[in-house]
Amino acid sequence: MNILILNWRDIHNPLAGGAEIATHEHAKGWISAGHHIVQLSSQFPGGKNSETIDGVKIRRMGNHYSFHIRAIITYLQNYTSAFDLIIDEFHFLPYFTPLYAKTKILGYIHEVAKELWFSNLFFPANRIGYLLEPHIIRLYKHIPFMVVSKSTKDDLINNGIPQKHIHIIPNGVSIVSSQKEKRSIPHFLFLGRLAPDKGIEDAIYVYALIQKEFPDSKLNIAGSAENTEYSDYLHSLVSRLQLSSSVLFHGEVTEQKKFDLLRESWVLIHPSIREGWGLTAIEAASQGTPTVGYDISGLRDSVRHNKTGILVPDRNPEHLAQATIDLILDTKRYSQMEKRACIWSKEFSWKKSVAQSLHLIEQL
Repeated sequence: MNILILNWRDIHNPLAGGAEIATHEHAKGWISAGHHIVQLSSQFPGGKNSETIDGVKIRRMGNHYSFHIRAIITYLQNYTSAFDLIIDEFHFLPYFTPLYAKTKILGYIHEVAKELWFSNLFFPANRIGYLLEPHIIRLYKHIPFMVVSKSTKDDLINNGIPQKHIHIIPNGVSIVSSQKEKRSIPHFLFLGRLAPDKGIEDAIYVYALIQKEFPDSKLNIAGSAENTEYSDYLHSLVSRLQLSSSVLFHGEVTEQKKFDLLRESWVLIHPSIREGWGLTAIEAASQGTPTVGYDISGLRDSVRHNKTGILVPDRNPEHLAQATIDLILDTKRYSQMEKRACIWSKEFSWKKSVAQSLHLIEQL
């Protein structure tokens, strides 16, 4: 088949996250099975207008704000009869393909945005998006969906998508071997994009409370900020809380560095507002590192509460900090959680996930 993927970011975008990793892994697997793939994504500074990555032909256009309309226009002008299947990927907004595309469509979504509208956009755009989202989703009530978790499936059902149209295919995980060991003093890690919806500010406040119990401990922050203003704000927050000697910002890290940090850390602090899956929790588990986070959509699928991590029921940094402290102090419980986390992570692989998605697209 000739397959078109519509996704706001590609794997080389500096702001690419778990959704982009998953999209690319599935695409690579489909190419290996003999399919041909073109992906339309937004341009970014230094990005080529077109390039081929692992066999995926990437075409970049527009920017973060204009890409959706540019992608729709490009399809209507050039591609109306070129593809057998369109992967319409939801990130806040989809591409409204049921309104104009005459070929097969597969909706692909990590999470329904819901309250994320308010942490990513300003008024009135956030309010408009929040109110319109259920109506937009219902445009796809006759379209099959691929989702990464039961949480997302439940959200789609609540927004009018029939259960029979929704297929859960969890993300896999690519593990890089690390020769590191757990640090002798507590090290904590925040891993992900530095953005309000990822809870990075809560992570810093949580660590400020943890540090009172473990004054020699460290917090590593690995991930890039969407803009320099927000990065500067986070650094000033750390300084204001008098944590500059205990908190290290790594920026974007290599895969090897990421897994070294995961291996060395005692706990992954994961205070996101909402997730589709929580890939970093599985990556942490593979290194015997429990996750402590809020009990949110997605994370409750990737973290087994009280077995591979702890999920705190309310969005309260004090409660998250106390749960982390209690876990570290209970050495027997912590050791059991390390072992269970490693076992849990082995349930997930891209080989298994890609085999499932390949079967799905070939049956549409």
